[in-house]
Amino acid sequence: MKIKEYRTQFIQELSTIYDAGEAESFFYLILEDKKQLKRIDLALTPDLTFSDDEIQLWNSILEQLKLENPIQYLLGKTSFYGLDFEVNENVLIPRPETEELVEWVITNQQINESTNQLKILDIGTGSGCIAISLAKNIPNAQVFTIDVSEKALATAQKNATMNQVEVNFIKTDILKTDDLGKLPTSHFPLPTSFDIIVSNPPYVRELEKIEIKKNVLDNEPHLALFVADNDALVFYRKIAELAQKNLSPNGQLFFEINQYLGKEMLELLENMGFKNIELRKDIYGNDRMIRGTR
Repeated sequence: MKIKEYRTQFIQELSTIYDAGEAESFFYLILEDKKQLKRIDLALTPDLTFSDDEIQLWNSILEQLKLENPIQYLLGKTSFYGLDFEVNENVLIPRPETEELVEWVITNQQINESTNQLKILDIGTGSGCIAISLAKNIPNAQVFTIDVSEKALATAQKNATMNQVEVNFIKTDILKTDDLGKLPTSHFPLPTSFDIIVSNPPYVRELEKIEIKKNVLDNEPHLALFVADNDALVFYRKIAELAQKNLSPNGQLFFEINQYLGKEMLELLENMGFKNIELRKDIYGNDRMIRGTR
């Protein structure tokens, strides 16, 4: 069967669930992953064909997409900040908004032009996308990262190796931590203070589940997504308390936040004595990132 003909069939079968543009993007992502062909290759060679075995494989993926399983999990990978990452059911799929957070941290360091070694801590690392992107793009950074999930940390470690960066991984429950400088580590010394602490912790309230797409709600780890309605800032409060103790003087705290809680986050950091607080919107115009200086 000609690939061009299958493409038309593929998009039509997904049209009741996804819009045509999204279905087409799925087709080309799979085409590049499974056959190492790009859109331009198909345009230049329209008579390219799929074998019967390839059709079977594609039909299997198509059925999974109809069940709204994320394309990133089906392929086992995604791109983030120009890097490739393995993703699976143990980690969240990195979002473009989080790339904006990473860009903010990197740009901030370029402006400061510090040549000293920076000690950076990423709390709740998941796939490792924040920590690894920072390690890759800030040459003078020593990066540490925390997660409560052993399986998430295993995925993040693979991603660090794949992207050829050194990141120090720590398994711990941040809510049960009293001092970041006293976390148990066996293979590397842990600083008692950090120049940057960054986190994209769970922040979706239970009441907001109705806004979450089915493919996210049914597949991505709820541990990394949701917080109780009556204490939505539990992770932010705890991390800010630890930052008061473990950020170096003039060290900076960066968060990705719930778009509906920008005002509450400003108040939290102000009340905890942080200075130079800045709230930023994402590409969609939502309050999404905040920074404070110790």
